[in-house]
Amino acid sequence: MQNNPDPNVAISPPAQRAAPIAPAWHTIALLLFIGLASATSAYSHNLSPLGFRRGPAFGYLSVILMQWVIVAFIWFGIRRRGLTLRELIGGTWPRWTSILRDVGIAIVFLIVSGMILVACARLLHASGREVAERLLPHTKTDIVSYLLLCATAGFCEEVIFRGYLQRQFSAWTGSTIAGLLLQAVVFGAGHGYQGPRLMAVITVFGCLFGLLAQWRRSLRPGMIAHFLQDSSALLVRFH
Repeated sequence: MQNNPDPNVAISPPAQRAAPIAPAWHTIALLLFIGLASATSAYSHNLSPLGFRRGPAFGYLSVILMQWVIVAFIWFGIRRRGLTLRELIGGTWPRWTSILRDVGIAIVFLIVSGMILVACARLLHASGREVAERLLPHTKTDIVSYLLLCATAGFCEEVIFRGYLQRQFSAWTGSTIAGLLLQAVVFGAGHGYQGPRLMAVITVFGCLFGLLAQWRRSLRPGMIAHFLQDSSALLVRFH
């Protein structure tokens, strides 16, 4: 005998799975490009095989150009689903106190993540000193170009990995955790010039950035932290 449902009891609709933010071919093309760029950087032991033959400044500028091209490609993909870059980034700065809040969050994040990464690096016997000596700037022109690269990486890489890939992988798998972990793996794999051990440490860093983006529902604190992390390498270089 079938029981009739009580009309006075509200029935919650089933949770809808988040829709992909771009076509599958678009994401696959992006992943292939990241893999190719990482492989060539690992082979050349540089951020980019292009430009560094003419000096660090040209190398930095070639990476800046490449990252903005990727962001433009992402914009092309997400707009096909009616999404904008502003929506992908999330969060707002309606007041100057909102900026200070995100800067504070970024600084605390770097302190906590720094302790975790140091522990991971010691566990894996990974050192970035050799990479830093090879890639960090020397002249004033190099320094200016490097800071532009840091600002670009802070914005573009957060859009690429925590904005686009994390949401896309989450939609594909139906799991925010899986999306977070997968983007971190791609983030680590995309740093081929760092070598396997540092790539593993960077994967952990990608997880932490993913957690920050998920918690804040915004890429803004991560962008600030990313810039501060990369640019702080200058302090080590000129210490």
